[in-house]
Amino acid sequence: MAQQHLDPTDPVAGPSATGETLAGYLRAQATEFLRALRLHRETGAGGGGGNGTAESADAARALRRSVRRISGSLHTFRPLLEADWSEGLRPELAWLSGTLSMEHGYAARLERLLLALHRLSGAAVFPAQQTGPGAARAGTERGNLTVGAAKAGALLERQLTLARTRAHSTALQALGSSRFHAVADKVAVLASEVPLTPAAAGTGLGPLAAAAEERLADAVTALPLVTAGSPYNAEALVHGLSPDPAPHPQDGPWHQVRLLLRLHRYAREVLCGDDAPVDVRLLAAGQALDRHRDASEAAAAAASAARTPRIAPATAYALGVLHADQRHEVEAARFAFQQSWQKQAVSTP
Repeated sequence: MAQQHLDPTDPVAGPSATGETLAGYLRAQATEFLRALRLHRETGAGGGGGNGTAESADAARALRRSVRRISGSLHTFRPLLEADWSEGLRPELAWLSGTLSMEHGYAARLERLLLALHRLSGAAVFPAQQTGPGAARAGTERGNLTVGAAKAGALLERQLTLARTRAHSTALQALGSSRFHAVADKVAVLASEVPLTPAAAGTGLGPLAAAAEERLADAVTALPLVTAGSPYNAEALVHGLSPDPAPHPQDGPWHQVRLLLRLHRYAREVLCGDDAPVDVRLLAAGQALDRHRDASEAAAAAASAARTPRIAPATAYALGVLHADQRHEVEAARFAFQQSWQKQAVSTP
């Protein structure tokens, strides 16, 4: 399948992008990290028992954003950075990003599942007065749900709210730990000094960015895009009734493509700078893979709730329907990705 590769001589990609360009990008992201961390502390993110404020949520998102970009750049351009330093920092950034994302993930999962329950039940959903997690509950006629669906929603709400509260506590503990302070200290140093190798300053970034794109292309080639283009993927049902709580066996390669696409996007950011035009095809592909991840995790949450001991048959049935609905959403996201990726290939000369 043809791909549109970054050309180091392309002015959009930055013909003079070198190790110094990478250093500037990392300094900027480290500065964003420190700014977001200061905002996170000033907004009193420690309070609220998991609810938090809009400002603290924005600060947490900004923290995750900068951490992901620093970590991704260290991975893609690691030959240009001091090995011991970058290999020591990358796992710590991954730990921090994962810890900070858990609370948001549980909240988004609950909202997605409750909206799906009401959609599947034919219950009316009106615009809520609030935004963010919980908005679906605020704007829904709960009385229109069947007994099984209502109990399924209540069970999901209990389980995922508890998980979210625990994730909030874990994040607070992490942000107060010596491990986090060590990471923050390294990022603070990065804001002023980037440990490049001696030859990195004048080395072009194009080949390393192209290698990241090749890894993405290889991973996409290994996906069953033909199956994803079919209206019915029978293979997706093979493990549908398995008692194994492990993630769905088909999802792993798609999640990997999502991560590689993110690394490719970050590499383009480093090379192209702030003035680069948005690649709408990459944007559409990334959105499809985000939907795939969200639906996959929501389906797993519904399946986990259905394994709760001694729940009523009607509740288990509602959770089963919800699980099937989210697996259908997984297939729809795969099809959307396939369509956007094929358009990208067709438009390439």
